[in-house]
Amino acid sequence: MESADLILTNARLAPDGPRDAGAVAIRGGRILWVGAAADIPCDGPRRNLDGRLVTPAFIDCHTHLVHGGHRAREFALRLEGASYEEIARSGGGIVSTVAATRAASEDALYAQALPRLKALLAEGVSTVEIKSGYGLDIETELKMLRVARRLGRAMPVRIVTSFLGAHAVPVDYQGMPDKYLTDICIPALRAAHAEGLVDAVDGFCEGIAFSPDQIAGVFDAARALDLPVKLHAEQLSHLGGVALAVRYGALSADHVEYATEADARLMAQAGTVAVLLPGAFYTLHETQAPPVAAFRAHGVPMALATDANPGSSPLTSLLLTMNMACTLFRLTPDEALRGVTEHAARALGLRDTGRLAAGLRADLTVWNVHDPAELAYRIGFNPMFTRFFEGREC
Repeated sequence: MESADLILTNARLAPDGPRDAGAVAIRGGRILWVGAAADIPCDGPRRNLDGRLVTPAFIDCHTHLVHGGHRAREFALRLEGASYEEIARSGGGIVSTVAATRAASEDALYAQALPRLKALLAEGVSTVEIKSGYGLDIETELKMLRVARRLGRAMPVRIVTSFLGAHAVPVDYQGMPDKYLTDICIPALRAAHAEGLVDAVDGFCEGIAFSPDQIAGVFDAARALDLPVKLHAEQLSHLGGVALAVRYGALSADHVEYATEADARLMAQAGTVAVLLPGAFYTLHETQAPPVAAFRAHGVPMALATDANPGSSPLTSLLLTMNMACTLFRLTPDEALRGVTEHAARALGLRDTGRLAAGLRADLTVWNVHDPAELAYRIGFNPMFTRFFEGREC
């Protein structure tokens, strides 16, 4: 009989597994076995969870967690009627955060990002994607990615980085987006890759950012470096971002409020995940919801993420994200739970996490709830009991 480091017993397992008298055996930071407690095939110390719920630890697959400053004034401007595009074109938006991020030291960016990361971990998160994109010059893009890696070394969390140099055109390159991409963005990507700072490449395909053809040049550079891609696509309009993402075999297309049923078919064929970001939809007072019914009909996996950023989604709660997705986009609680676990893992290209299955990482969250739907149902309430990261309680 095999020996486990720890066996969690008398647990409810979700989204898959026994809802009563379930068990999870852990060995060497991995799940050794999962199933009904009556069928445990191994020996080892046991811990009775008294009927608590166990899920895969949450994954926040789209964040801009590292940045300088805040944009609280823009929140007030939007309440007064200004649109996201109007704020951006008047010098606010991403460009204002760029100035604050460039001015901040690496230590300052780390100190500002750490409480945001801790807020996510306190809600059962074990994996966080962090993007660059608030530097828009070579050194600051590298600085942001170094901070992201540093956060991963300092805390019990897995950090996945995305290079987002194609986020906006900086002030010094206004009217010259192609020159910016050639002079700054692509050289920054190559430098970041050489330093081991990049896991994937992202872009913002929108009228206030970059066209599909311009993003294609960035994706060509990513392909040459053998890096996977993802894309902010069809958030404020329909420019063909999803079609571009699919053409490059993107891991995910994110936001996708203006995606069509034809886009859903393409994503299903390519295996591209739809990452829904209800925090941005809520903050920007949007009315065009993602085509959830089309995604369901064509079998497109739907992930959820906070989109934590200082402007359009100052949100650091995946629990609230789940509630928003159910309330605003009409996802089911089960879809929401899968959206922050197995589908979020897929959106990051991770095959070793996100599910309760033997051989996967023992990244688990234990909750003081009876019904998994409670995770999406409650508002402003954190029922986390404890969290395991690579089999270690933390």
